[in-house]
Amino acid sequence: MAHDHGMPADLTRNQELVLGALNHAPAPLSAYDILDKLRSEGLRAPLQIYRALDKLVERGLAHRLESLNAFVACADAHCHRKGLIAFAICEACGKVDEFADEVIEERLGAWAKDTGFKTERTTMEIRGKCAACLKAAA
Repeated sequence: MAHDHGMPADLTRNQELVLGALNHAPAPLSAYDILDKLRSEGLRAPLQIYRALDKLVERGLAHRLESLNAFVACADAHCHRKGLIAFAICEACGKVDEFADEVIEERLGAWAKDTGFKTERTTMEIRGKCAACLKAAA
């Protein structure tokens, strides 16, 4: 799950620290998990973490997993250009795989157009077990 994207040069120090924590995390992190990891760097308040996360999510560098109330680093440095982002979340080990699917995106777009629904954000979460956990259980 850990990612290693180049760090954009225009991030604030707090944004860099939060993105670094997410990039090296083996599983999604809550804001309080991030705060615990970054206390030694001088971050003390949840608001510092939430502000950094808001900007990182806005820029497409991180994603919020609604069902877990946790965050992950973006696995695709250019995903913010895609309309649909989907996550497969393993309920056994916590691994999260990020992917985009143009067919699903097109179908959802057609549905929205047909019904007059204005889509502002689309995030899909699929829960189950990853291949490694299924193999280990067999």
